Amino acid sequence: MAHPGKQLRREGGDVMFALRPKNRRKSAAPGWRRFFAGGGELPWRTLAATVAAFGALTVLICVFVLVVDRPVRRIEAIGHFQRVTPAQIEQAVTAALAAHARTAGFLSIDLGAVRRSVEELDWVDNARVERRWPDGLRVRIVEQTPAARWGESGLLNTRGELFLRHARHIPPELPQLDGPPGSEWRVAQLYLKAQGRLLEAGVRISALTLDARGALELKLSNGIEVRFGRRQVEERLERFITAALPQIAGRTAAVHYVDMRYSNGFAIGWKADKRHG
Repeated sequence: MAHPGKQLRREGGDVMFALRPKNRRKSAAPGWRRFFAGGGELPWRTLAATVAAFGALTVLICVFVLVVDRPVRRIEAIGHFQRVTPAQIEQAVTAALAAHARTAGFLSIDLGAVRRSVEELDWVDNARVERRWPDGLRVRIVEQTPAARWGESGLLNTRGELFLRHARHIPPELPQLDGPPGSEWRVAQLYLKAQGRLLEAGVRISALTLDARGALELKLSNGIEVRFGRRQVEERLERFITAALPQIAGRTAAVHYVDMRYSNGFAIGWKADKRHG
């Protein structure tokens, strides 16, 4: 028998090699594997290295937070300011920081709390708060857009929301709306529907009132009052446009009111009871 690893020859001149079998040795199992298998000591060096690594990472994180989570020193207010001033924005932000003093750092500050504090200002519709490296906050605001007066001194926005109950300055061109508490949105919707149709007819609403019983009454820019009652408001509005308006055209200065609370007609109230035509 030929020795392993030696050349073997056979007839024909061909050469063959016999390979030496490798002496395979079992690789040692890692220390953790041997330990959990119940055969070996606890790998103290590995454990110590792991704990040290986690400890170092924790220290680095703490140092990073302490360095970066510095007090907020700069407040930048951005927006189209007409009713609100940057100073008011800064005061609102400062109040929020003071109310959350323990978490008022650059990283820990609650941006939602700051935003809510700014949005509590009367004329602020919405706000967005952002961090500005390294120690600042940027506040973007959108002011309320008044669309109508409400009651004596309130203001409604374009969504029919009462955003200010006691306004110091009320634009005189705004329509006057009024109704029971909580009916602001409904009254605003009634106004929008009626105003759209009446503008097509060449008249404009200056005031609209919904009383406690749900009866609707409006006043036109020419001073005429129109009474619609509680039922069939849309139908009565169309009848006013198509039937009543042509009847009073050219005589609006003498008309006090038009009562549309009839099933198939209307009544005209003349000033000083003077009838024309």
